[in-house]
Amino acid sequence: MKLRVSLSKLSFILTAVCLLWLKTYIVYKTSFNIEIENVKQEVILFINPLSFLLLVLGAGLFFKTKKRRNRYIVIASFIISFVLFGNVMFYRFFNDFLTWPVLFQTSNMGDLKNSAFELFKISDVLMFADVLFLAWMARRLNSNASASVFNKKERFAYYIAVTAIFVSNLALAESERPELLTRTFDREMLVKNLGTYNYHIYDALLQSKSKAQRAMADSSEFVEIENYLKANQKEPNDELFGIAKGKNVILISLESTQSFVINEKINGKEITPFLNNFLKESYYFDNFYHQTGQGKTSDAEFLVENSLYSLGRGSVFFTHSSNEYNATPEILKQQGYYTAMLHANNKSFWNRDIMYPKLGFDRYFSLSDYEVNSENSIGWGLKDTDFFDQSIEHLKSLPQPFYTKFITLTNHFPFELNEEDKMVDEYDSNSRTLNRYFPTVRYTDEAVKYFITRLKEEGLYDDSIIIMYGDHYGISQNHNVAMSQYLGKEVTPFVSTQLQRVPLIIHIPGGEHKGTIHTAAGQIDLKPTILHLLGIDTKDDVHFGTDLFSEEKMDFVVLRDGSFVTGKYVYTDNKCYDKKTEEEIDVEFCQPYMKKAKQELDYSDKIVYGDLLRFYEGTDYRPEKGMVKE
Repeated sequence: MKLRVSLSKLSFILTAVCLLWLKTYIVYKTSFNIEIENVKQEVILFINPLSFLLLVLGAGLFFKTKKRRNRYIVIASFIISFVLFGNVMFYRFFNDFLTWPVLFQTSNMGDLKNSAFELFKISDVLMFADVLFLAWMARRLNSNASASVFNKKERFAYYIAVTAIFVSNLALAESERPELLTRTFDREMLVKNLGTYNYHIYDALLQSKSKAQRAMADSSEFVEIENYLKANQKEPNDELFGIAKGKNVILISLESTQSFVINEKINGKEITPFLNNFLKESYYFDNFYHQTGQGKTSDAEFLVENSLYSLGRGSVFFTHSSNEYNATPEILKQQGYYTAMLHANNKSFWNRDIMYPKLGFDRYFSLSDYEVNSENSIGWGLKDTDFFDQSIEHLKSLPQPFYTKFITLTNHFPFELNEEDKMVDEYDSNSRTLNRYFPTVRYTDEAVKYFITRLKEEGLYDDSIIIMYGDHYGISQNHNVAMSQYLGKEVTPFVSTQLQRVPLIIHIPGGEHKGTIHTAAGQIDLKPTILHLLGIDTKDDVHFGTDLFSEEKMDFVVLRDGSFVTGKYVYTDNKCYDKKTEEEIDVEFCQPYMKKAKQELDYSDKIVYGDLLRFYEGTDYRPEKGMVKE
């Protein structure tokens, strides 16, 4: 009888729990691409929201009246639903789950409105249907206070049950994936086993831990990492070392450009005709990967300038903008270079106005330095052709030699373009995103062609090395069906990893320095490569990359999610693939590289989280100090 009474009093809480539980599982199956390999994993996925929902909604047991308790449950259900909705929206583009550092990037929100609108579906309103039902139900229930109070024994029994469910969930998860809680970079694995909501609690603990790491760090940690880096240094290419000494450096970040568009056609027309020709006059790296995490373009910038890995959570530009760094712009300033960033976006986006001075940039030409109107802008802002046109005037005003970086915008999701600017037709698939991607890539290609032409007209071309790289993917795994149609084959985990390749073109004046290089490499390798081309010795510098031209370079690149690529193998999703056959093979073939991949990510994270470069004594790169290799 007592049990029946207790369950009767719990009816509203349990109704809310069941509705949220069912809704969360439906979202798992329809909105998230969570791979299930066996029945046990399906069971874990099904039960993992339950303990959190019982815990949070169970706080209503401490209210003394039904009215207050039910109001709390409705409000809590709305907040939980909103968190779930936020993850769905984020996942649709980034194929990832929200983290606390991302939620704190509030200065980015205004610029994301177009992308958010594109991702929203009318059916999304159904995610809040249960909340409306609970609100209606709450109004119908009796609010008599005396009949609804829970005693201590009832609350104790309730939370014992909640604890038992959570422990059972965790035990099942650990048996399915040992050392689960050490894989902080693998958010899909955490969500699959712990659940979206428990994952967010765990992520909050990780955030607190990262805050404490700086306070606890000491110089001994840095010495250990320095010794590792020095032991793994490779000699630069003797023939190319200093080949561009004293030259201007022009970096062009090609927004969302992936390698699968290079030397390919759409509807019979070349997607990137200019880049296809330009790479013939340059060094082209066809096995070059982006290594970004949640910070996307800002992560690419961080990798390129510092030769440190991006973080597994959030963007370094936000989470650690007060750290000490030894970035390429800062090093080149000691060489007499003027350093400038050119990007026609709000200066605070990705916290760039704070981060760029820390990296050593003298000047940031941002949105306020460009004339932007309705005629010359689309999507995220100033069209690439107009951006390069106006940037030329800024470039001409700089003292030489200069180190400059340009970030394009037009080829940014949701890939909008005016009809008069389309030079190729849209693709025909079930993905509007992929369909519209090709015309915007083609437009950026034409804009780069215009920029190169202007550099020649202004006399800047022959005295500059020009480096173009893709910053991150534009087409996420959420469009695998359409990508399979375009590629003519299934997008397996192997193919998905290969799609993370982005173009890298390094053009050195003279014309004789050209060719295609097939070595596996990544954005982390650009810093030492640039410095060596300029004749700067990096033996005392802190960097995880290797000169791309070094004859000793290892055929190996690590991605932020723990995947890695070698000359023969691809390791991703805890599986090993043969690059020639594209088939899964025994994981033992990838085993020799797994420790190195994890160690590099861990060491780089320690540098960032602990702000370990504050213990770096520094290197004077001025020629008179003997730091320039002759």
